[in-house]
Amino acid sequence: LSKKPPLPVRSADPTCRPGRFLNGRSKVTDYFPIRRSNRKTKAELKSEEHRHLDDLIKNGIEEGMQVKHIEGKGRGVFAANAFKKGDFVVEYHGDLLELSEAKVREAQYAQDPSTGCYMYYFQYQTKTYCVDATRESTRLGRLINHSKAGNCQTRLHPIDGTPHLILVASRDITADEELLYDYGDRSKASISAHPWLKF
Repeated sequence: LSKKPPLPVRSADPTCRPGRFLNGRSKVTDYFPIRRSNRKTKAELKSEEHRHLDDLIKNGIEEGMQVKHIEGKGRGVFAANAFKKGDFVVEYHGDLLELSEAKVREAQYAQDPSTGCYMYYFQYQTKTYCVDATRESTRLGRLINHSKAGNCQTRLHPIDGTPHLILVASRDITADEELLYDYGDRSKASISAHPWLKF
């Protein structure tokens, strides 16, 4: 069988008269300009989102929340705006301590039950740390109440090697909903002292 000759391709050469062809020498880009996409890759978008979150945490920005008094419960934090599942809500901000120092502070707080205890222990790179938010401050993360069926969950967000404990929406949250997360403490001593941990 004899091979068919290649199909003629119209030349992009401006000196080429109509009706003249070059055999397979031209490219699509001879006829159409190269179009470059301005769309960002998933990796670029994720990196941008990470940097934005870094800025919110570093600058202590806390938006879309308000504190209300709840009868028989004390203070609570409510959504002033809606949050989508996965949205950053707030940092659980306080003193970042290593385990040994945290245990000393916890023992001190136990001497005065009126002080309360706002200590959150977690693992990061094989070490145990604690964020101590016991000291009264204007930061809202320390005021978010407990519920085993909460609408927020904790997540670690490292910045320059330092872990930050943040709360993100575990589902879509509507405006005026109370923000809640599971403290995760199921010890008998804690439940005996704070029966509301059962719920």
